[in-house]
Amino acid sequence: MRWDNLTAPPDEGVPDRAAPATPPLPLALPGAVARTFDTPGFAGMTFYEVQAKSIINKVPGTSRVPFEWTINPYRGCSHACKYCFARNSHTYLDLDAGADFDRKVIVKVNAGELVRRELAAPRWRGAHVAMGTNVDCYQRAEGRYQLMPQIIAALRDFANPFSILTKGTLILRDLPLLRQAAEVTRVGLSFSVGFVDERLWRTVEPGAPSPRRRLDAVRALTDAGFDVGVLMAPILPGLGDDESAIDATVAAIAGAGATSVTPLALHLRPGAREWYAHWLGREFPHLIPRYRELYHSGAYAPQSYQRELTARVRIAARRHGLPRGERDDVRQPDPAPAPPPAEQLSLL
Repeated sequence: MRWDNLTAPPDEGVPDRAAPATPPLPLALPGAVARTFDTPGFAGMTFYEVQAKSIINKVPGTSRVPFEWTINPYRGCSHACKYCFARNSHTYLDLDAGADFDRKVIVKVNAGELVRRELAAPRWRGAHVAMGTNVDCYQRAEGRYQLMPQIIAALRDFANPFSILTKGTLILRDLPLLRQAAEVTRVGLSFSVGFVDERLWRTVEPGAPSPRRRLDAVRALTDAGFDVGVLMAPILPGLGDDESAIDATVAAIAGAGATSVTPLALHLRPGAREWYAHWLGREFPHLIPRYRELYHSGAYAPQSYQRELTARVRIAARRHGLPRGERDDVRQPDPAPAPPPAEQLSLL
């Protein structure tokens, strides 16, 4: 089973103010402890606490990413971004890729201990480790479980290079640790900001901090001496890909002091595709024909469309004095597969 590293018996430690746990356990998580909390920020959410067997994961060789290893202390994400490509991974846990992904979060409560143990292993050679490449390690749950300080401290103590990609402003809590780590190893920090339209944010990224708050965090990190890149992703067709939207977003990114901007068009993998299509049909039904045209043959928009977006962002970046300069520690999408038969996938 792909998730058999999550089946070790859990620690019985209970975070304070934990409400009685009543939800049934998914079949793929035997022995996990289910928690709900009586705070408004966690209303309707369930956390499945597990004792993971491993935490530093090797990236499949077929992935086109500039790193080989990742750390993901959580599965599922309260940011609830309609387009999140990681949604389908929840189905491996006998959970659905829609509401369950947003509301049922797996927490590897022993992540900090495991990182330290695996970094100390003789076979570990100090490779770069990327975080935030699957779900956000600074999502709301991190405020309660506080796994990232332990992880960063371990990476610091072993002088192991790492990078973090996030939408979470909670990263500022760990600024002292990040500074300490940067004194002994390479630390790459990036934020994801695909648009600055607040109305669009409220409907498509309802659980994430607003774009403006993310950019305030970029400014705080740059003022602290970090070079912070922005992954301008995803750029949503018909909603954030016109000249004015791109210019406003790039201008805000430049104004926050980011050192680079990397554009990335929306891609719709299984799981995310169906959930996003449901949202689009409800909120922007007039855009369905355009999406059917762009994504009729697969998860990725046509190369011609992607090149057009990249050109627009480059022009805007020059206009606002921001180098495009793609970061080498930001996750890029896997290469587009060969176009499948048109009937294989559909949007709505």
